[in-house]
Amino acid sequence: MMTMRVLIKAFALFLIATITLGLVDPLPHLSRLSIYNTLAPGRERLPWGERQDLAYNLSITNLDALLASHEIAQPKAADEFRVVLIGDSSTWGFLLKPADTLAGKLNRAQLTRDGKRVRIYNLGYPDFSLTKDALLLRRVLRYKPDLVVWLLTLRSFPQDTQAHPLVIANCDEALKFSCDRFSLPVPRWRLLSQHRRELADLIRLQLYGVMWAASGIDQHYPADYTPVQRDLERDASFRALMPPTLPRESLGFSVLTDMAGALNGVPLIVVNEPMLISAGANSDVRYNFFYPRWAYDQYRVLLRETMTQTTGARYLDLWDRVPQSEFTNSAVHLTPAGSQMLADALAPELLR
Repeated sequence: MMTMRVLIKAFALFLIATITLGLVDPLPHLSRLSIYNTLAPGRERLPWGERQDLAYNLSITNLDALLASHEIAQPKAADEFRVVLIGDSSTWGFLLKPADTLAGKLNRAQLTRDGKRVRIYNLGYPDFSLTKDALLLRRVLRYKPDLVVWLLTLRSFPQDTQAHPLVIANCDEALKFSCDRFSLPVPRWRLLSQHRRELADLIRLQLYGVMWAASGIDQHYPADYTPVQRDLERDASFRALMPPTLPRESLGFSVLTDMAGALNGVPLIVVNEPMLISAGANSDVRYNFFYPRWAYDQYRVLLRETMTQTTGARYLDLWDRVPQSEFTNSAVHLTPAGSQMLADALAPELLR
C-alpha cells in the first residue's frame, strides 16, 4: 500500500512538473546565457553539425542560443556597416573553412562604405527552406543590420521543404509566414523529456565553445567525399512535378514577398545563387541533379517577376556565375575558388 502511494505521488509530481514546464517555459531565459562573445569568441557561423566529436559543434533548434553563440551578438561598432548574409548550406559553407565561405572572402576584401568598414556576418543555415531563412532574418533584425543579402535557390521554394526543424520548433514565431499556410505542426507545449534534451544541448553548446575556441574547428572535413553528380538521369521531373508548366502556387513566393515587406526599412538584396551547370550525360534535360531545365528556367522567370513587381528589393541573378569545376559534393556547394568568384560578383553590389 505504501509503495502504491509513493508511485501515485511520484506520478502526480511528474505530471505537475511536465505541465508547469510546458506552460511556464524557463528555456528563453536560460538560452540567453552564453560564454560566447565573453569567455569565448562568437562563432563565425551558426552552430550546426552532425559529428559533434570531430567538429565541436551541434545542431540545435533554440534560436536564442543559436544567435547568442554567433559573433553578430556583439555590440555594433560605431564605424561598422553591418551586412547580414541569409541562405542555405552553401552560404553557411559546407566543406569550407570559415575564411573560405562567402562571408570570409568578402571580409578579407576589407570593403568600406560611407566612411565605415563593411563587416559581413554569415547567418546561413542548412538546409533548404524559405521559411527557415525568414525566421532567422526576423531575429537578425534585432542586431541592427545596415543591409541584408538573401541568397536562395529553387530548392528552397516548394511547400514541402518549408517544414525545416528550426521552423517546426519555433512555429509560433514563424506562424505569420508559413505554419498556417503550409499546414505545418505547431507544438503547443513540451514534455519534461524535451526540456531535458534542450537543456542538455544548451550545456553542450557552451562546452563545445571552449574546444572550438582552442582549435578553430567547427565542421568535420572528411578526407574524401562523393563529388557532385555530373552525368545525369534522363528524367524531366522536378520533385512531383512534370513539364511543361511550373505552377507559381506550388512555390513559396509569398514567404519572400512577406519578408521583403517586414524589414523595417533595412535594404535587401536577393541573390539567385550560383549552381552547377552540368556538361555531362543528359545535361540537355537537366542542369544538375536538383533541377530539370524546364523547371529551373521557369523559376527564374517567376522569381524575376516577383522581385520587380512586388518586393521593391534589389535582385541579382548569379545562377551561372561559377563554372561546374568549382562545386564539391552538391550542385550549390562551392569550392574556395568558387566562393571567391561569388564574392567578386557580389562585392560591388554591397557598395552601391
